Amino acid sequence: MMIAVISVWSHALAAVLYGVLALWQLRHWQGERRGFQLAMAFVATSAWATAAALLGPDHIAARLLASARTFAFLSFMYAILSSAEEDGRQRAVKVVYFTVAAVIGLHITVVGIIPRFAAIPQIHANLLSTSYLLGLTVATGCLVLVHNIYAQATPDSRWSLRLPLAGLAGMWIYDLHLNTVGYLSAASIDDLFALRGAIMAMLAPLFALRLREHGAWRIRLSRTAAFQSISALAILAYLLLMMSATRILEAIGGEWIRIGQLGLVFATSVAALILVPSGKARAWLRVTLIKHLFQHRYDYREEWLRFTRTMALVGEEAGSIEDRVVKAIADIGDSPAGLLVLPDAQYRLAPSAGWNWPRLQARSHAGEAELSHFLESSAHIVEFDQVRDGLLPVAGKRVPIPDWMIGDGRSWCAVPLIHNERLTGIVLLAHPLVRRSLDWEDFDLFRTAGQQAASYLAEARSHHALADAQRFDEFNRRFAFIMHDIKNLVSQLRLVARNSERHAENPEFRADMIATLKSSVKKMDDMLVRLSRDKAAEAQPPRPLQIRDLVTAVAEIKNRAHPVAVSGEEGLAAEADPSRLEQAIAHLVQNAIDASPEGEPVRIDISRSDAEVAIAIIDKGSGMSAEFIRTRLFQPFASTKESGFGIGAYEARSLIVAMGGRLEVESRPGEGTRFTIYLPAVEQQAAEPERMRA
Repeated sequence: MMIAVISVWSHALAAVLYGVLALWQLRHWQGERRGFQLAMAFVATSAWATAAALLGPDHIAARLLASARTFAFLSFMYAILSSAEEDGRQRAVKVVYFTVAAVIGLHITVVGIIPRFAAIPQIHANLLSTSYLLGLTVATGCLVLVHNIYAQATPDSRWSLRLPLAGLAGMWIYDLHLNTVGYLSAASIDDLFALRGAIMAMLAPLFALRLREHGAWRIRLSRTAAFQSISALAILAYLLLMMSATRILEAIGGEWIRIGQLGLVFATSVAALILVPSGKARAWLRVTLIKHLFQHRYDYREEWLRFTRTMALVGEEAGSIEDRVVKAIADIGDSPAGLLVLPDAQYRLAPSAGWNWPRLQARSHAGEAELSHFLESSAHIVEFDQVRDGLLPVAGKRVPIPDWMIGDGRSWCAVPLIHNERLTGIVLLAHPLVRRSLDWEDFDLFRTAGQQAASYLAEARSHHALADAQRFDEFNRRFAFIMHDIKNLVSQLRLVARNSERHAENPEFRADMIATLKSSVKKMDDMLVRLSRDKAAEAQPPRPLQIRDLVTAVAEIKNRAHPVAVSGEEGLAAEADPSRLEQAIAHLVQNAIDASPEGEPVRIDISRSDAEVAIAIIDKGSGMSAEFIRTRLFQPFASTKESGFGIGAYEARSLIVAMGGRLEVESRPGEGTRFTIYLPAVEQQAAEPERMRA
């Protein structure tokens, strides 16, 4: 009794709520199709709920109106689908809609004839069971389509679509439960019918909250979503077939039920073993579905995303850029193998990268240059099925095709890679598992993909060329520094050779000459290390160092050619690499000597500045302008000297910065220049004396 009361009042409430929603929707209707379909769905729901409240939820009229309600909401979802831009992807989803609509029509027919066989219990029971099975089918198909609508909704539409679709899903989930219980159970399900009104009344707010936003509901058609919907419908059809067959066998009874079950299992297993592992069967099914359900062969968005993902792969498993080009283009046509061939300066073709392609044997180059020139000028996609006697008839002429390209007939097409009107390469593709001829979509997509792949190849080659140029530039820069140092060494050795004629008998001179020669040899060894690619041996880690000793050693050598005076505090120590510091000071002192007048001494002053040791190299030369210091002084190959390399100041600062120091410069034209090296100071006890000869 309580269930009956709940049924009446809940269905009455649902009738009122959906009637109000229908009036609201019609009042704000702006002429669009889906708005009208939604209003009609609310009207059908209100009519069903009214019939259920007055006649009972299990009455034939209520059940027929429930099917009408389902059809009305299905029409509303179809209107949303139709509002999307028309293209081939709609055709596949429409198949699902028409199938579900046909099942609804069959369900209405079965429900309509059930009362006519009320006096024949067996037929009546079978028709009732069939109606539940059809209702289950309709509910499941509608749920698949609800998911399809949400999956294809644009991101900005999903928020407003979420609640109405949740309402539809809730309605059909309850219908799925009701029909499943009715089909599998022989008991009465009047209580489930009675609660239908309460469920629909609770779902009404989900429709009302987003009712005025239906104009913003937009979907973006997806081939993937279409395939998912068709796959789900196929699985559903298989399950319903098995359920129906089982029910029929149960009705027959006896030994036939066991034989039928074994036969179904055997047939299903054989079909699965034949079709599932067969790539050719899957390819045939895919081609057939695309041919009959889609206007276009390709989902261009998905193809381009896949192409881009393949080209963007990194790591050892990704392979070279050439390998990825072959695979990316082969994936477009479902080709199982591909080969990239590259033209040389004479337009002869050489294999570069292969993907599942057999190794080519020795071959001739006959016809390659003519084919390459033709492809470069026309960007023509070669279809090897059109080749006759080694010639391709196209544009009123016959282009020769090399024999090795035709081979054993596995070649399907050749895609030229054109970049800046130049032939970058050719990708040969093997026939897909299901052989087919190329059409205009293949030509357009292959040609576009070939142009994009050619740009990737050209970019990769540019990177390689740039890397080579950078390596040569690095070598040239090192060699320029070496030349600068060699010039200084030659000057020192020339001085030693000149003085040896006058002081060869002097023991002190000989000792000093031997030390200078040893130092020069060491410098030359260091130069060879710097010139090599392995720069690990160039530098030593900085260590505490007595600055005065190192500066005095440099001054002694330079003093032989030009006066160099050392002044400043004794015993100052700094953190430095002796070799680098000696080289930097030598560069700066030599520059000061070159800029100074004959006989004008160069001074080296050592002092303490807070936590740093300052080494100042001072000359009274021609000086430099502020503009030159700011823009050119520390640039390589910039010099104020006519015969200078412009390397000394640049390398000196690089060496000092590498030790953790800094180099500052003060100069005025006509007044001279002051370079100051600043290095981190350390305690004198930790420093080591350093005696170097240059």
